[in-house]
This record gives sequence, structure tokens and C-alpha cells, in this order.
Amino acid sequence: MSAAKAVYPRQTFAPDPNLSTGEQVLQLVANPFQASIQYNAFWASLATSLGFSAALALLFCFVRPRNNIVYAPRLKNADKDHAPPPLGKGLFSWVKPVNKASESFLMEKIGMDAVIFLRLTRMLRNIFLVLGLVGIAIMIPVNVTLGSKGASSGSSAFTVMTPLFIWGRGLWAQVVLAWFIDIVVMYFLWHNYRRVHRLRRAYLESPEYQKSLHSRTILIRDIPTKARSNEGIAHITDEVNPTGITPKTRIERNVKVLPELIEEYEENVKELESVLAKYMKNPDRLPARRPTMKAPRKYKGQTVNGKVDAIEYLTDRIRALEMEINDVRERVDSRDALPYGFATWDQISQAHTVAFSARGKRPQGTKIRLAPRPNDLIWNNLKLSRASRRSKRFVNGIWIAVLTVIWTPINAGIAIFLSNLSNLGLVWPRFRDSLNAHPAGWAFVQGIASPAITSLVYLVLPIIFRRLQIRAGDVTKTDRERHVLRNLYAFFTFNNLIIFSIFSAVWQYVTIVIEYDRQGNDTWTSLRKGNFFLVITTALCQISPFWVTWLLQRNLGAAIDLVQLWHLTYVWFARTFMAPTPRQNIEWTAPPAFEYASYYNYFLFYSTVALCYSTLQPIVLVVTALYFSIDCFLKKYLLMYVFVTKTESGGQFWVTLFNRMVFAVMLSNVVIAVVVKARGTWALVAAIAPLLIIMIAFKWYCMKTFDLDLKYYARGGMQDQERLATDGKTHKAEKISSQFGHPALYKPLVTPMVHAKAKHLLGEIYRGRLDSEGGQSFAFSDIAMQPIAQNKPPQDVPFEIVPEAQQDFQFYKNRADFREEAGDMVSERSQTPISFMGKENYESRPNSRGASPPAPPHPPQEYRGVPHRKQFDQSHVPSQFRTEPRRKSTEEGDLGMRPHGPYTDPYDDRTNLLHGVGDVRTPTGEFMSLDRWRTPAASRNSTGVNTPADELNSGYDYFRGMR
Repeated sequence: MSAAKAVYPRQTFAPDPNLSTGEQVLQLVANPFQASIQYNAFWASLATSLGFSAALALLFCFVRPRNNIVYAPRLKNADKDHAPPPLGKGLFSWVKPVNKASESFLMEKIGMDAVIFLRLTRMLRNIFLVLGLVGIAIMIPVNVTLGSKGASSGSSAFTVMTPLFIWGRGLWAQVVLAWFIDIVVMYFLWHNYRRVHRLRRAYLESPEYQKSLHSRTILIRDIPTKARSNEGIAHITDEVNPTGITPKTRIERNVKVLPELIEEYEENVKELESVLAKYMKNPDRLPARRPTMKAPRKYKGQTVNGKVDAIEYLTDRIRALEMEINDVRERVDSRDALPYGFATWDQISQAHTVAFSARGKRPQGTKIRLAPRPNDLIWNNLKLSRASRRSKRFVNGIWIAVLTVIWTPINAGIAIFLSNLSNLGLVWPRFRDSLNAHPAGWAFVQGIASPAITSLVYLVLPIIFRRLQIRAGDVTKTDRERHVLRNLYAFFTFNNLIIFSIFSAVWQYVTIVIEYDRQGNDTWTSLRKGNFFLVITTALCQISPFWVTWLLQRNLGAAIDLVQLWHLTYVWFARTFMAPTPRQNIEWTAPPAFEYASYYNYFLFYSTVALCYSTLQPIVLVVTALYFSIDCFLKKYLLMYVFVTKTESGGQFWVTLFNRMVFAVMLSNVVIAVVVKARGTWALVAAIAPLLIIMIAFKWYCMKTFDLDLKYYARGGMQDQERLATDGKTHKAEKISSQFGHPALYKPLVTPMVHAKAKHLLGEIYRGRLDSEGGQSFAFSDIAMQPIAQNKPPQDVPFEIVPEAQQDFQFYKNRADFREEAGDMVSERSQTPISFMGKENYESRPNSRGASPPAPPHPPQEYRGVPHRKQFDQSHVPSQFRTEPRRKSTEEGDLGMRPHGPYTDPYDDRTNLLHGVGDVRTPTGEFMSLDRWRTPAASRNSTGVNTPADELNSGYDYFRGMR
């Protein structure tokens, strides 16, 4: 009992005058969780969490009907296939549509990834509702009844609810609860695995997946040099192709510096927009001096005190980059082939059968997998060799290890001082006096400060891990996000749970062993008398109130997400005190992307904490059940009406989530085994040990039963659904390069945006030569690029005029430079670039909610732009690169062929582009410009049949050359 008394928490707060400050700090490290104010801190945290959460939820109910831009952007911007149900104007009118939405309905509206997220949230809610009920009804009464006999009179309620004072047979309740936890979690995981299997099969059989090109395509990487050709890819696939069907193949070409040039171009455009927005914030009162910037190192022109005119420099740089990009695009066919390519079949089952056959094989050293969506690819990483990816992963692991080591002392400081302010008083006399004078106030601060500061620090970790993972060589964004989730969870569990929880115990155990060693005992006797398991158990029981208060504050975080507090605060501050550009205003009205990796990590971490402390502090199960019960409903609303999935993976997160939940249960078994060994015998541990084997066997069973069907649509033969879809017909000729070509080859260059209120100043502030010399030549290549217009000099840095009323994402969601923000709101069949589509009919075409958007007011005749009316003639394109004409499918409807919003109106003043001083004014002094984004209403081939413009006008010429 002497060792046990040595590690029991002290119930008094008084410094030892015989110890120096340094010795007191060492004493704190040995036992930091010893203050009695933690009981009051819990009630303070509970009151503030529930109080502020209720206040924010009520605020949301009042503000939501008047601000759909923030609280229902999906309702405003989604197409008719993905628009959620309309919402009423009542305070609680949002509750019924959210509660009524079924899983099959949500699959169509918000996508597979969002449905998987909501299913995980419901599963965790149900798990902890069951365990929380058992914790309240059984574990807390057992712990209080058996532990109150050995507890001292000054012990807090939190201490009595723990098994710290339970000995002998009373610990069998811990063993029974461990078995019950495993059985409950395994049941819910198995049940949801079956449901996810059904959802995944429904996703693979959905019309959108069946008609997509990536579903019939495989990606081949690490292609040897001698096989880097279309024919070489065909030979590689023949080695693992049991279907006998020859695919259409494509080897990728090296675009060299083109992606870097485009990235630099876009950065300069955005910087020019920012400079102009700040300079022309008040058009009637321009600053006396033109904006300047520090001259880059490579700049060879004249400078004044090392600075150059920002507008002139950025304009010249944009012009030079545009010409260089144009030149590289023209010569891209002379570049060497890259070690990756694609192969496409006519039927989904053929591609999936080949991918399944290639599983675990490396024909000619290549790696074959199903092709993801084109927007899911990280193109710069595809060209990396196996050795490069291996070295990048190794370096990435080193950086994660360094971050873990750096975070350890910070974590220790939070564990010692912030989680218990009385410890800070031991080394800070003035603070100790204030703590003694105002214990209730500081208890309130302790219940909020430590969890809040810890949570704020955690916000930056996903950003760091995501940037590290980008450099690790992942070839898809989905793989990157899954690895971010994996690394975040490992970091949180190791550093923020294990190290944070047992840091004091390990240090205390070392000090006890040293003390026994000084008494003349040998090392083994000192280690045995130190009673390692008892020290660990005591530390875990002492820190349990911190995790309870931390989980309570997660309810407040859920309410903050609902109110979009951070987004509103940032946008308000930027618009009030800064000069945002039109592009920024448009992006702020776009639905935000849902950060799956971060939210999954938080949910898994909360669950791991709750499972590990389930027997140590059973009330944590109730708090966790409360959190998931609230957030389950709130996240459903946010995914239906606010957030979008930028890159749909089709539910590929599930297996990663399943594995982490299995690990969390196994870790909780280890914690319970440590607790029962500290107070009991090895027989209790032996009763828990089989659970580890059972969980591993359960994981193996689910993997063998479900995983292959989750990944592959077919493993041999054509599926019934596909037979119905194809009806014996093959797909018409198509060009893989139109979708699986590097975006740098066809991505339209962005145009600088200027607010309409300042357009009359452009002629005054824009300086420099406007006309380029010479024309542009063109050459054909195998990159499916159309020729640059002849005898058309490039227009230098035009400006797109954007009225205040049209600085809204709904007018731009189909534009190539904004389409990525739309995420899953627009179906694959309707994601045709706006430059490829015809003129909009405002009166006849309904928007996503069934209402026709009003046509924008037509400006006076002298302000009207000059729309392009140039057709692209395919006769100049080599026959192997021409596209077959086809009629518009009735399933595509207007949505698949027309843009959304009124920005294609030829009289829309927003789309007028000013090209410079020489071009911007008519003889009468009025402004006029050309519209870079306008295209003919329809393109017809020689047969008179309508040909979709996305098959015709996908080249650089159509975006930048036609003037």
C-alpha cells in the first residue's frame, strides 16, 4: 500500500518551501493532475458547452432564412440532379427536410462519400448510446459501490467513479465490460459493412458511373522506356487481359514546365487583381502614388529604390507567360513520353476484370489499377519512378517523426500546467495567490482554456500533414486524403492520447525506482516495487476529467460548424477592412469543401478516447454519446445544404475507418488489461487476451468477405446491370485524351477580373504597349489540341469587368476556372466547360430549383461586347484525332449541354474584356471589349448533326486564340 499511497492524488494545494522552483517543476512532472478544482471545471465546461451550443443553434435558426448564401449554398448552386429539398422560412423549417431525407435519396443528392460519412456518424452514435447506457446503469454504480470503501473522505466524485480504489473480485466487472464493448462494436461494424457493401454496389450500378469514362479505364504506371507508346501499353495489358478484347490506349507526353508556367501565370493574375482592387477601392479618390512592388531578382529593367510599378510589371509578366505557355503547348508533341498511360475498354466489366487480374502482379514492372476520376489525379506525381516515390515516403516519415518529437514537450507543458492550473501556481507565486483568492473563477477558466487551446493547436495539424503528404508521391487526391487521415490519427493517438495520458506516470515510475535504488535495493527489486501498472492506472484515472471536459467542448465545436462562425468572421473582416477582388467575392459565395480527413480523424479520435476511458471514467461514454447524437443531425444538414465533396471517391474511406475502429477497440482492451493487472492478478489479464485475437480474426473475415466487391464492379464476365445499359451495343469512338490528358494542355488561362465600378479608370492606369508583333503559327500533335487561330495576334492582358450584382458563384459554377469549387453539385455529364457550350436561353431553361433566373439588364448598345462567331473546322485535324458526331441524349437534357446562370448572354456587361488603352474606348469615349468566353450556340459538322462542343472545342485556340 505504500507505493499506492505514493501515487494517489494529493487533495491539498500547498507548495513545499524547502524545494526550489526547478525541483517543484520536476515534482509536477511526476504528478501533474492533483488539484481539487477539476470537479468544478467539469461543471463549468458542461455549462458553457451546452449553453453556448444552444445559443448558437438558436442564432442559426433566426439567421438562416435570411442568408441562404452562407447557410444553403448547395440549394442555390446545385443542378437539378443534386439540388436538396427546398427550405421554408420558419425558424425550424430546416429540421423536417433533414430528418426526412433517406440514405437512397442522399446517395443521389450529395454523393457516396458524404453518405459514408453520415453512416459512420450514426454508427458511432448508436455504439456510444448503448455503451453509455451500460456505463450509467452498471459501471458507475459498481465503481462507486466497491470503491467508496477504500476512498478517503476528501476524494472527488470523479475519483470515486474510477476503479482506482477497487481490488480483487470487483475487477471482474471491468473484464465483462471489455467483452461487452468488443461485441457491441463488432456487431455495429459488421452491420454497417454490409450496408456499405450495398451502397457501393448501388454506386457502381448507377447511371452516372455506368456512363462515365473512368469506370472503363485503367491506369498503368512505371512503364519501361521501350514500352512507352500506345502499342506498348496494349502489349502490357495483353499479359493480364483474360477478356481478349483490345483496349484503346494512350501514353502521356511530357509537358515539361507547362504546369509550373500556368501556376505562375495564375498567381500573377490574382496578384494583379489584388493590386488593382486595393488601388481602385475608392474610384473617385485614387491614391496619389501608383502601387509598387519589390522587383524580383531576375528583373533586368529599371527600378526606383529597388521597386517597380506593380501594375506595369504584373501586366508585362502575364503577357510574357501567356506567350510562353502558348509556345510550349504548340511544341508539346515533340516531348518524350512519360512512364504512365491509360487503357479504355467498351465495357466496365472488361476494365475491372483486367484490373482484378493484374492485382498483385507487375507485368513488365508496371503497376496497374483502376483509373480514378480525371479530377482526382495528381498529375505531377504520376511521372515519379518507384525509387522516387519510395524516397519521398521515407523523407515524409522523417518529417512526421520530427514533428512528433517537437510536439512532445509542448504536449507535456499542456498536460502539466494547462490541464491543471494549480500546478502553474506552484511555480508562479502571484498566480497562486490569485488562484487561492478566486478558485471558482479559475475553475471556470480551467474547464475551458486547456481544451480550447489544445483544439486550436490541432487545427493547424491537418494543414501540415496534408502538405507533407502532397510531397510523398500519392497519385490521387483520394489516396492523399486517406494517408492524411492515417497519419493524423496515428499522431493524435500516440502523442495526444498515449503520451499525454501516461507522461506523468512514466516520469513518476522512474522517480520511484530511483528512490528505491537509493535505499540500497538492486535494480530488479526497485523496478518491481515501483509497481508500473499501478502508476499507469493512477495517472489515467487522474487525467480522465480532462478528457471529459475536452469532449464536452466538442459540442460547442459542432454548433460553431453549423453557424459557419469562422467563415462569417473572416469574410466580414476581409470585406470591411480589406479590398477583396471580384474573384475572391465569387469564391466566398461558393459552397465550401468538406474536409473529410480532418473530420474523420476527429470522430475516430473521440471514439478512441471514449473507448480507452470507458472503464476508467464511464461518464465519458455518456458525453461522447451526447456529442454524436447532436452532431449526427447537424452534419447531415451541413452536407445537404452547405458543404460539397470536391473529389468524389465512391466511398473509398470506409476500409480505412473500419481498420481504425478495430485498432481503437484493441487499444481499449490493452488499457483495461493494465487496469485489472494493477489491482488484480494475471488471471484477469488472461480473460481479456482472447479479445485481441478475436478482433484480428474479425478484421480478416470482413476483408475476405466484402473488400473485393467494394473495389471491383466485376471480376469476370458482364454484369446484368451492364447488359441492360449497353443492350449489346458498344460505345462510340472516343478520345481518351479529351479527359485523361494533362490539364495543362487544355486548361483555359484565367482573365484578370476588375470591379465594374472602376472600369472607367482602366484606360488611365493601364500603361505599356498593347499590340503584340507577328502572328502565331500552329502545329498538330497527338495531345488532341486544336490549332491556334492564324493571323490573330494575341490580346495582351484583357480585363473581365464584373458588376457587383454578379459577384456570385451561381454565375460562374460552370466556368473552367471556377468549376473545381462546384465539387459534387454538378454531375459528370454536365461538367462541360462553359467555353464549350452554347448561348443560354434564360426564359425557357429552369434552374436547379425549378425557377427561371431573371435575365440581367441589357446595357446600352454602345457597351455591348462583340461575341465570337467562329466555327472550328475539323477537316484540319488528322483523322485519328477527329471525334464522331452524335446526337444529344435525352437523358442529358438541357443540363448536360447548357451552362448555368446568365453569364453567356452576349449583352452581359460582366463578361466584357478590356484589352488596353488602344482598344478600350470607342471614338465617342465609351468602353468596349471582346468576350473571351463566348462561343457559338451550337457547332454543326458537315452532316448537319449537332456535335457536342466539348468534343470539338477543347483546344488552347478556343480559349486564348480566338479574338
